[in-house]
Amino acid sequence: MFVSFFPQPKLFFTSAIAWSLLAVFFWYFGGAQLGAAVGLPPLGPGQQPPIGVEVFWSAPFLWFYIYFTLAVLLFYAFWSWYSPHPWQRWSILGSALIIFVVYFQVQVSVAVNNWYGPFWDYVQGILSKTVTTSSGEFYSRVGSFAGLALVGMNVAVLNAFFVSHWIFRWRNAMNDFYMSYWDRVRGIEGASQRVQEDTMRFSQIMEGLGVAFIDSIMTLIAFMPVLVALSANVGEMPLVGTIPHPLVFAALFWSALGTVALVIAGYKLPGLQFRNQRVEAAYRKELVYGEDDATRAEPVKVRELFDNVRKNYFRLYFHYVYFNVVRYTYIQANGIFSLLILGPSIVAGTITLGLFNQISFAFTQVTGSFQFLVNSWSTIVELLSVHKRLQAFEASIRGEPLPDIDQHYLAREQAGLEPEDQPAA
Repeated sequence: MFVSFFPQPKLFFTSAIAWSLLAVFFWYFGGAQLGAAVGLPPLGPGQQPPIGVEVFWSAPFLWFYIYFTLAVLLFYAFWSWYSPHPWQRWSILGSALIIFVVYFQVQVSVAVNNWYGPFWDYVQGILSKTVTTSSGEFYSRVGSFAGLALVGMNVAVLNAFFVSHWIFRWRNAMNDFYMSYWDRVRGIEGASQRVQEDTMRFSQIMEGLGVAFIDSIMTLIAFMPVLVALSANVGEMPLVGTIPHPLVFAALFWSALGTVALVIAGYKLPGLQFRNQRVEAAYRKELVYGEDDATRAEPVKVRELFDNVRKNYFRLYFHYVYFNVVRYTYIQANGIFSLLILGPSIVAGTITLGLFNQISFAFTQVTGSFQFLVNSWSTIVELLSVHKRLQAFEASIRGEPLPDIDQHYLAREQAGLEPEDQPAA
């Protein structure tokens, strides 16, 4: 799954994380100031970034674009020399481009949040008759938001187009890799399905899940300082009273609560999804044999195989009932949680309408990042089931025993036994 597309995956990802952390550390401890040497200085003390789309071609942003490009090219040059790989342009440069574009989209959200405060304070002033304005100025401020929205929308569309191509290249690499070892893996149950369908599903899941994960990390990096700064405007919190950085504490507590609840509720789902792929593959395989062999796909055999499909789906439906109850209850409660923690400050009148909108937006962004598992658990379950199936290919290619879960189900099927809901793997 990974060696086909990335050079020496374990070392590659370890070095990528280490290099990224080093680049981020250097940026915050001197790198940002180096732009002054080329005429692109950072913001001065007390200086605010531009409000609107012009922020993206301001001096600090232009220097960041250069800094990011240099960091990527150095990393790419090292791996091109150390361990050349036929897919390295897509796996390294393509990945870097996706990370950059996701970061840019997060910065669009930060720019929108910076726009919220002044605009809604401006609206509050108009409604309270303390600010005199004109239609031209009002629409100019609205137009500033429209510019941000237009940039964000078009960048998102272009990124989705590129990610689709990047993911298909990954599937292409997996397909070529597995087919080069077809003689070793053709005897595995559902081998054709694993090469064709499972690689396709793996790619499709990674397309959404991978970008969502990167977006969560980038959002957390960008909005956590914003939430820390906005916490100064929030005094007392319900139940716990006055604490340092209350918004950060609330975001961590609420996200951890949801994540733990969803993991517990969805504990059995990966094993059932894996079992689902096996019974579907067995049913489909018998039907395919029946197309060319009159002795195969007999009614009794087909009915037995379909009964296995039905039983497993009914198990899935049952376990998804309580999982979805927990999930959707949490999601609905999430919508009002920020109002609950801001209640004392709203009642006391210590925050303005602009601050309220800024805090609500930033809090939602941070909690959304922490809630990656909550929002993606169903997809992660499906990815785990696909990963388990492709692991059998990798074991056969390396000449190793099948993974425990494959051996478990294979042994029970050979003995004519029904597999349990949760295998003891």
